[in-house]
Order: sequence, then C-alpha cells, then structure tokens
Amino acid sequence: MSAVLVVTPRSAEADEWRRLLRQRLPDIEVRVCPDTGPVDDIEVVLAWKPPRGLLATFPRLKLICSLGMGVDHLLSDPELPLDIPIARLVDRNMVEQMSEYALYAVLHFHRRFYVYERFQRERRWRELPLQDTQARRIGVMGMGVTGRDSASKLAALGFGVTGWSRTPKQVHGVRCLHGQEALGALLADSEILLITLPLTAETAGILDARRLRLLPRGSYVINMARGSLIVEADLLQALDEGQVAGAFLDVTEQEPLPPEHPLSTHPSVRLTPHIAGLTNPRTAVEPIAENSRRLRAGKPLLDLRDAARGY
Repeated sequence: MSAVLVVTPRSAEADEWRRLLRQRLPDIEVRVCPDTGPVDDIEVVLAWKPPRGLLATFPRLKLICSLGMGVDHLLSDPELPLDIPIARLVDRNMVEQMSEYALYAVLHFHRRFYVYERFQRERRWRELPLQDTQARRIGVMGMGVTGRDSASKLAALGFGVTGWSRTPKQVHGVRCLHGQEALGALLADSEILLITLPLTAETAGILDARRLRLLPRGSYVINMARGSLIVEADLLQALDEGQVAGAFLDVTEQEPLPPEHPLSTHPSVRLTPHIAGLTNPRTAVEPIAENSRRLRAGKPLLDLRDAARGY
C-alpha cells in the first residue's frame, strides 16, 4: 500500500489523524485532503462527506473507510465507484457517546426538565408529580450496535424498553420486535421513541404522519440517527396538534439547519448540531488501521457495507 488519504471537514484533527496513522502504519504514507499528492498512489481513503466525484479519481483505490457510523454520506455521491468496498466505522467510544445522548434526551423528557427550565425563566418554584420510571415505556427504532447499547442502558435504569429491527435481535432486559408488521406495535407502546436506524431507501421518511399518529398522544420523539428518517413537515404538524409533545433532534434533513426553519424556533423542539456521536481519532484509528493491515495481508475486511441491506 502506497498511501492513505484522510478527508475530514475538521481541519483541527488533520495532524492528529496523520500522527495516529503513522504510529500504527509506519511504512505507509499518510496524506490529508486537499493535499492528495499522486492519485495513483492512494489505495485507502478515510472520509466523511467527501467532495462529489473525489473518490472516483483514484485509479488504485481498494478500500473506503467511513469516518462516521453511517455510509449514506458516501453513497449520496452519484460518481462513487460502487465496486470498491466500504467499511463502516464501528468504534466503541462513538457508541458510548450515542448512548450518553440517548440517556440525556430520554431523561430530559421523562423528568420534564424542559418544564423546570420554563419555571426557572418564570421564577417559579414548583414541584411536578412523580414520574414512575418503571411505568414509562421507551421504544427504540433500530437495534444495531448503537440501538442495542442504548436500549440495554435504558433498561438498566428501570425503564420498560421495546426495541424494533428489521431482523430478530436479543438484548437482555429488552423486549425485541422485528419486521414491518411489528412496527405499529412498537409505536403504539412508545411514550418516548428513540430513533437509531440507518438511512436507506427503505427507511427514508419512515416516521411520517400516519406512523406519528400511532404513537400515544403526548409522546416524545428523539432522533440521533439521520434527519431524513422523519418527514419534518409531518413532525411539525404533530407537534402543533399535541400528538407529539416534544422532539429532541440531533439531526435534520438539511444540515446546517437554516435559522428560519420552523424547527429552529419551535418551542417544543430541542436541537443539537449533529454531535450525538463525534468521531474520536484516538479510538477510531484502531478499526481503520486493522482493516488497512488486513487489506495488505489479503485477509477478510471488517464491518463492510452490505449492499443488499443498504448500509
């Protein structure tokens, strides 16, 4: 292998990636975009939202490593060379960050901290009635690595947790449903709905007006996966009508979200700028370096995108 190219929008991390990769792959040249150098030297690219067409310019490219948990940011490039394997980033540190976010957002709604924030602004000292954790029903849409970790930690706190996935899963302390026919049952039992699904052709817009109406009235929605999983106009209508009492969104269909977008100013929406799980070079470098070694040795690669599943 001649060279590895890192494509990241976070310029502050460029030197860190170069240092960490050189430590683990000392005989490989590490470059950081836009300094690609000779294009025919590059065999591995590490990327998050690369410029359109960039990945098609490397004639000896053998592996694309996502610098995020999903791969949709790569597949959105119409010029992407589809014959090149794509490795998803499966990093325990990122999974833990996502679970932290899930726990915070769930507790924000469960303990009604948003109401206490309003009380403070109004200079009111008032105690709300107890919310029984064991009686609270949490639904998790998507039982991949992140969904399973979040679901098990919520269950450990005493919540009643139901997970839903495309195929059967088993998680200790969590009731698991699977298949399209079971999605309605999950939604009907979710006072707080946590979305951790990958974005694929099948899941885009999966939470629309019809499915939002299946939630218990006054439920809460948390999305820390991809913005396009939710039909935003339908969510806004559900919020205005009281079908959904609140939403905690780390992702939106358009990012950055325009300041004039109604989600930006809606009183029942809490927004964060896609920070639920940030790529930590210190830990993310390990699976990437391992796949690079496997590529050189002709061994099977880890965590490859499954074209049939779309992620």
